[in-house]
Amino acid sequence: MLELASSGLLCAGAFFYFAGTLGLLRFPDVYCRLHALAKADNLGLGCLLLGLALQADSLAAALKLLLIWPLWLAASAGVSYAIARRADALGIVPWRKEQP
Repeated sequence: MLELASSGLLCAGAFFYFAGTLGLLRFPDVYCRLHALAKADNLGLGCLLLGLALQADSLAAALKLLLIWPLWLAASAGVSYAIARRADALGIVPWRKEQP
């Protein structure tokens, strides 16, 4: 049962990483791409780490794995903010759908 839950979480994490990568390739501007990466990749990492924590040999190893996620969330938010702020400073305007 534990192996099944772990495999499901690992597959869900891979799916979210794939969705984030697809958003990175398909979205029209830097702001939309940042949104896709920040949301999908953070959720994907959470699923992957939880799936790996379920397979960990000890509680200490599982807690170390789970500690990575909040650190990554903070780092990802900071980096995304810095990239968006720099894009704004360079004058990159957000994409808007043209009206017919």
